[in-house]
Order: sequence, then structure tokens, then C-alpha cells
Amino acid sequence: MPAFRYEAIDSHGTSSTGVLNADSARAARSDLRAQGLVPVSVEAIHNNADGSARQRRSFFSERLSSVELALFTRQLASLLDAGLPLEQSLTALLEQSERSFIRDIIASVRSEVMAGAALSDALKQHPDDFADIYCALVASGEQIGHLARVLSRLADYIERRNALVQKVKLAFTYPAIVTVVAFAIVIFLLTYVVPQIVSVFANTKQKLPLLTVLMLAVSDFVRVYGWLVALLGVAAFSVWRLALKNPEIKMRWHQWLLTAPVYGKFERSLNTSRFASTLAITTGSGVPILRALQTSRETLSNVAMRAQVEDATASVREGVSLARALSAHKYFPPMLIHMIRAGEVTGELPAMLERASNAQEQDLERRALTIAGLLEPVLILAMGAVVLLIVLAVLMPIIEINQLVR
Repeated sequence: MPAFRYEAIDSHGTSSTGVLNADSARAARSDLRAQGLVPVSVEAIHNNADGSARQRRSFFSERLSSVELALFTRQLASLLDAGLPLEQSLTALLEQSERSFIRDIIASVRSEVMAGAALSDALKQHPDDFADIYCALVASGEQIGHLARVLSRLADYIERRNALVQKVKLAFTYPAIVTVVAFAIVIFLLTYVVPQIVSVFANTKQKLPLLTVLMLAVSDFVRVYGWLVALLGVAAFSVWRLALKNPEIKMRWHQWLLTAPVYGKFERSLNTSRFASTLAITTGSGVPILRALQTSRETLSNVAMRAQVEDATASVREGVSLARALSAHKYFPPMLIHMIRAGEVTGELPAMLERASNAQEQDLERRALTIAGLLEPVLILAMGAVVLLIVLAVLMPIIEINQLVR
């Protein structure tokens, strides 16, 4: 049954909005009049069941945030665990949702479910908000008859991932702010302060120190050609992004990232944590190992590690153990390989993957703090050195004039 978003006015003139299910817009208006409401507008919430729902929305369209996704999953799991049917659980979530975009999504999903579709199939109609791994886990929960338990584990997974992302972002926020402020101060000094002060000495036809002459040349260059440098920087970045669309160049670049000084281990820990946590929740939710590996591979941002997982999947399909298949390359850390081998021997692969994921998350957080801790003093020292050179370039003519006066 289609869902409709409405705006109506009651007998007291109070406006209200909401979502209801009806066979048509006309039937929706009739239902509103039966409730003593005067419909102002009734708009259908399109499910696009003809297949167009799989089309991605534009970059600026509204999306379900990771926090909202975690909250939706947690609440739905709690309602189902309390014994409420799926339709009533979705209705409860619809009534308590505050953002209209979320209400539209839930109403669309509920409409599909009431029409007889599985929850996973209804969620697939919104690919920008519910990833393939999310729908796959929901489908596995429906197949094994433990949807509430799977949704609870999925909520734990999303919340843990959100917390990790938040910690990494916070670690790099201060260095980013210092970098922006440093560039702004240096540009201001070079384009305004240095010319204003040094021009006084230039008009006296006094021979300026070499450092002052160089600083004036840099200042003139920044004022005249600064826009060109910025434009060239944007162009170079665009060319680099375009070059990375070449699979061979992208593969070599990502392979280098895994071995880069300082950052290489951070790249490994980030992707290993994603892979281990995703594989843990998929295998623990009853997803077959081959399907779990394919789903986990999609969460990797490094194409070199993704290619390794793809090769490992082919080897597992031929009967090779997962630990042995992953150990064919050296991209994943040995600790993960050992934990997977132990899980395969003891039959506790999801639990071992969960431990490996937690260890990698702790390692990732530690490396993020280490990198951020190294960047802070380097940025401050670099900014201090540049400002010192500018100050010396301004003070040296003053010192020479004082010496001449004496």
C-alpha cells in the first residue's frame, strides 16, 4: 500500500503534518476527512518499485547520517526484541521520528513491508541510506529467524565504527586548524605587513639587507601571482584525481601508501579494522563465508588490500583455509592471520575476528594520536620559523639605520 505525506488543518485551525497509508491520493484525502481534518496537500512517497530506486541521489541530497542509522537500528532491534511485530515497530519509529526525511524513509519501508516484501528488500529501495552490507545482514537475520539479535549486533557495529571515526577526526582537527591559521597569518604578513613596513626603507634609497630583499621579492610574487599558484594547485589536484581513475596508477599508489613512512601502518590498521569488524559481524550473523568475504571486501578503501581479499576469496572457494589464503600476501598484519587461523581451528571464527578487530581499532587510535602528536610541533615550529624570517627581514633595516645614526 503506498505511503502519502500530508498536511492538514483541524477544526480549530491548527496545522498538522504526517504520513499515512492509502490506496491512492484520493483515498488518503478521504481518510483525513474521516478524521475531521481538512487536507491541504497530499503527496505520494515514491518507492520506485520499478527499479529506479536503485539510482543514486545527487551529492547534495539529504541522506541518513551514520548516527541516525545507528539510532534507527538500535530502536528497531529493541522493539522487535520486546515482541512487537515488524509492522508495529516501524509504525512506532515513524511516529517518534522528528526529521521529515527519516519519516519518509520509514514510511516507504513500512509500505513495502505491509505489501508483503521482506524488510531487507524494502531497505534495498534506499541504497544511499542502507548499504549493501546492511541489507545483507538484515536478510541473514530474516533467514535464520533472529532479526532482532542481528539488528542489535549491527547497531553495535555501527556505533563502534562511528566512535572510531570520531576519535580519528578529533585527533586531526587541531593540526588542521593550526595549518589553516598558519597559512592565513603568513599570507597576511607577506601581502600586507611586509610591503607596508619595508617600503619606508626602500624610499630612503638605503641598501637593504639580502634577507629583506628576498622577502620583498617573495611578497611581490605572492601578491601578483598568488592566485595563479592557487589555481595551479587546484589544477594539479584535479589532474591527480583524474589519474587515480586509472586502475594501474591507483593500484601502485595504494601499494605505496601501505609502505609509506609513518602513514603506511595507519593505512594498514584502518583497512584491517574495517575488514575484521565487517567479517566478524557477517560470519557471526550466519552469512556464508564467501558472501561475507565479498561484503567485507567492499568496505576496504585500499584497492591493493581489496585485490588481496578477492584473491583470497577465490582460494577459499577452491577449499583453501582463509588464514592461508590471506597470508599469501603481506598486506594484512600477522596478528590478524594468527587470530583467523585460531578461529578456524577452534570453530570460533567470529569471536576471534571480533578480538582482532578490537585490537586493530586500538592500534588505529594509537597511531592516529601519534601522527597528530608529531604534526602539532612540526607545524608550530615551521610557522615559527617563517614568522621569524619575516620579522628579521623587517627588523634588519631598522638595526642598520640605528647603527648609521650612532
